[in-house]
Amino acid sequence: MHVGDLLRIEGLDLTLVWGGENLLNQAVSGVTATDLEDPTRFLQPGDIVLSGLVWWTGTDHGARTERFVCALAESGARALLAGEETHGTVPADVADSCRRHGIALLAVPAHTNFRAITEAVYRRQWGDLSRRPADHFALPENVRGELGRLLDHGADAGELLECALAPFGAPPGYLLTSSGRTIARTAAAPALPAARAVEHLRGLSGETLRLQAETTPYDAWYLHVPRAGGAPPRALHEIAEVMVRHRHHHDHELSARRRTGQELIALVDAGGADIGALTNALTSCGALAQGPWQIVVMAAGAQLTDGVAAEALTEALDHLSPAAFAVGTTPNAQAVAVVRSGGGTAASLREPWPLLHGCRPQALLHAGVSAPTAEPTALRAALAQARYALAAARHDTPASSRVTAVEELSSLDSLLAGIPADVRTVFSATTLGPLADGEPASHHRLLETLEIFLAHNCSWARTAEAMHLHVNT
Repeated sequence: MHVGDLLRIEGLDLTLVWGGENLLNQAVSGVTATDLEDPTRFLQPGDIVLSGLVWWTGTDHGARTERFVCALAESGARALLAGEETHGTVPADVADSCRRHGIALLAVPAHTNFRAITEAVYRRQWGDLSRRPADHFALPENVRGELGRLLDHGADAGELLECALAPFGAPPGYLLTSSGRTIARTAAAPALPAARAVEHLRGLSGETLRLQAETTPYDAWYLHVPRAGGAPPRALHEIAEVMVRHRHHHDHELSARRRTGQELIALVDAGGADIGALTNALTSCGALAQGPWQIVVMAAGAQLTDGVAAEALTEALDHLSPAAFAVGTTPNAQAVAVVRSGGGTAASLREPWPLLHGCRPQALLHAGVSAPTAEPTALRAALAQARYALAAARHDTPASSRVTAVEELSSLDSLLAGIPADVRTVFSATTLGPLADGEPASHHRLLETLEIFLAHNCSWARTAEAMHLHVNT
């Protein structure tokens, strides 16, 4: 399929803003939808890029536009399909930048859904595959046809793997995430612990292909055949293309779940919601209708956007399957989850947590977990508990990732970690007064005396004994 073919697909109503025949005749290998200002890490050579231009604003738009289009050019993208819904038309500076960098620019009208474009591209590509001469691919024609029928009928990933690998003696095959979670496996594939799966993904054995879909470091999918030579490389690439189409449908189904999860988290975070609103929100999340529940709060600092942090928390909780949960983000850039659980969520999360951290080691992932509650109206209090536990996790191990449960706040130090630093500073200055300055040597001696006095439960006699002084001194 070529870029120019998009203009001729009935029902899409795309228009050409800029691009010569040389650009329109470029072959398309994939589709990436993104509204990131810098989408470099998600782009692959040969992609067409769908963007609603949400990142474009009336201020500083020149630098933003140049950064975005430059990323497309450097990644080998074929064209930019810019949505008109957000701004009413494609901004002129976007067209100018595409012209400078040699990127074809097509306008997408407000009534055309990006999903329709993606499906049209993959349908066309699948048809092109079916019409190629037999020596250009490894999957038998009848298998390709059966895979197409399975996709149309919504088959799960396990069925697709079984069908695709059957012509090669049905070798074991897996569909894995970056943190080693098994999405699907064939009947011949034994259960693979997540830690072992991550070792496989690092290339210790077999063949592995990353699915070319828009993902974060935490929810990328990999096709893995542990036996070297288990399937021809060309066949694996064809199977990966099938799985990309399956993932597209999978992500679309998850979008409604994400919306209801965000609505629930917004209610809990805002507080003051009546029991009816909370009950309705929990019911909308399916299996969360019945408690007890726990709250999990995760923060990753400035290294991750709140959306990526939510994906990280979702991937961690998916390791606890069949646990039911809903994830959303709060205005202070925290990822928050309501989890149906009778307790033990923190302990369960600690097993996959290092694997999650390994997906992006520079981003430290800390999480706090509340105590269980059976009352919807207590979820706001549970959120406060989880945030205190999160603060303790970040205070105790600032240089490494950690999960902390509120029940583990057994010391005064861990409890005070949940109080904002500026509040602690004011309290210290108010209670200690000039001693807090710590300048004169006498201040140091007095602070040491106070510390020993508190450590001995305010006993004058034991303090004097510990300091080898008379009690009157």
